[in-house]
Amino acid sequence: MKVKACMVLMLFTVNSVLFAQQNKLVWHTNLTEASEVSIKTHKPVFAFFTGSDWCGWCIKLNANVFSKEAFITWAEKNVVLLELDFPRRKQLTPDLAKQNNDLQQTFQVQGFPTVWIFNTEKDTKTNTLKIAALGSLGYPSGAEVGKEEVKFISTANGIMGLK
Repeated sequence: MKVKACMVLMLFTVNSVLFAQQNKLVWHTNLTEASEVSIKTHKPVFAFFTGSDWCGWCIKLNANVFSKEAFITWAEKNVVLLELDFPRRKQLTPDLAKQNNDLQQTFQVQGFPTVWIFNTEKDTKTNTLKIAALGSLGYPSGAEVGKEEVKFISTANGIMGLK
């Protein structure tokens, strides 16, 4: 009985740590807000195009890359996170749906998951954002199982010109 109690407690502790790690990251959903942070911090925007409630590869990317400590540390240091969701079972506000669709068209995203890394600049004359795309990536296919974040980070660093 004591062994079972210890196992349950250990599993609860591990799950709590993983849950805390997943919640460390700040994901913006509004491009304007992400852009303001990006300009202020001199970090590019990391835009994650996802189907959060239906896309198996998106869910896998979250589990195998975004929830890993190496990615969390890398993201906090290097990028401003922006989630652009295209759910099927929940409804977005009309403004958010329009923003996400407009960005999907801008970047010509045809499949999920897709990540675009870009810089923004505010045009004060027209009060619009200029986007300078650096590159895109998706699920790190061919990565060693359990080490997907290593290949993903390496690819992202290449896009951003980091070592």
